[in-house]
Amino acid sequence: MLKGKSVVVTGGAKGIGRYIAHRFAKEGAKVAILDVDKPRMDQTLAELEDFGGEALAQVADVYNEDQVHSAMAEVAKRFGGIDVLVNDAGIVPHFNWGTPRWPAIRDMDVSFWEHVMNTNLGGTFMCSKHVIPYMEKGGSGHIVNLYGGGGLTPAGALTYVISKEAIRYFTRYHAEEVREAGICVVVLGPGGPIATEDAPDEARARMDSPELAGPRFLLAAEASMEMSGHLLNLDGDKLVIDD
Repeated sequence: MLKGKSVVVTGGAKGIGRYIAHRFAKEGAKVAILDVDKPRMDQTLAELEDFGGEALAQVADVYNEDQVHSAMAEVAKRFGGIDVLVNDAGIVPHFNWGTPRWPAIRDMDVSFWEHVMNTNLGGTFMCSKHVIPYMEKGGSGHIVNLYGGGGLTPAGALTYVISKEAIRYFTRYHAEEVREAGICVVVLGPGGPIATEDAPDEARARMDSPELAGPRFLLAAEASMEMSGHLLNLDGDKLVIDD
C-alpha cells in the first residue's frame, strides 16, 4: 500500500512526471516533485494539494549535487523519510510530435551531448546517490528509473538512446549494491509513445495520454526484490520482467 508513503518524482512539474506524481498523490502518498521549471512546478504542486495529501516542490537541477542533496534532505525532513524515488527527469526528443531530429554525432556540439547525458544518466545517478541514505535508514525503499520514451529509433537521437541504455545497465548493477539494504531498483518505460500537455493538438489527438504511464509506476514502487535490477513491463494488470 502506498498510502502515507513518501515519494520523490524528479521532472515532476510537467509531462509524464506530472502524471506519475498525480497517481501517487491519488493513492494517498506524500509526494515531492523536483524540477527546474518553477512556474510549472507551482502549478503541479497546487494540483497535488487538491488531491488532499501532503505535497512538496523543490527546485533542483538533477545533476547539481548541492541542489539534489538539499532537496532530498528537505523532503526527508518534511515527510519523515523517503520510501520511493522515481527518476523521471530527462531531456527527450519528441519526433512523434513533429519536432526536428537531433544532430548527428559528427555535427553535435559537445555541450549538447553533455547536457543530455548529464541530465538523463547523470541525474539518475545523482538522485539515487542522495536518496540511498534515507532508504537505508528506513530499512527499505524503491528506486524506479525511466527507460525509453519518445517512441524513436537511434537515427537523430543517438545521445538519448545511449543515455537510456546506460540507465538500464546502471539499474542492473546498482541493484546489487543496495540489495542487502532492502532497496529495490528497477527500470521501466512509460508504455509507448505519449503526447503530454506540451504536444501539439494534432499529436495529442492521435497518441496516448500520459495518464497511461501512471499505473505501471505505482506497481513498480511496490515491486518485489526478485524484480530488482531488471527491466520491467506491464502485462495486463501486473508487472513482468522484460529483459
